[in-house]
Amino acid sequence: MTKKKRENPGVALELDGLEKKLSRCWRDLEAVNSRLCGAELSSEARSSLEMEKSSLMNKASNYEKELELLRQENRKNMLLSVAIFLLLTLIYAYWTL
Repeated sequence: MTKKKRENPGVALELDGLEKKLSRCWRDLEAVNSRLCGAELSSEARSSLEMEKSSLMNKASNYEKELELLRQENRKNMLLSVAIFLLLTLIYAYWTL
């Protein structure tokens, strides 16, 4: 994943968007596979579908890699939030004793 300057809608929203794109990509890949297996195709049509299949598989692979990176970022953010919460709880408990 290249670091791009983009509006940060939040990691959770990015995860949802990528999961939808990945799901759509897998559906398209299934459709291409069924067309490849289903009918007699000319060599040009078969070649075109094979190229489309390859492109979709590359896209799916890239989406999966990006999803994994976002999930790691999400875990780090969650751990940081928990650490801050615990720190604030300890500070509050110390001051109220």
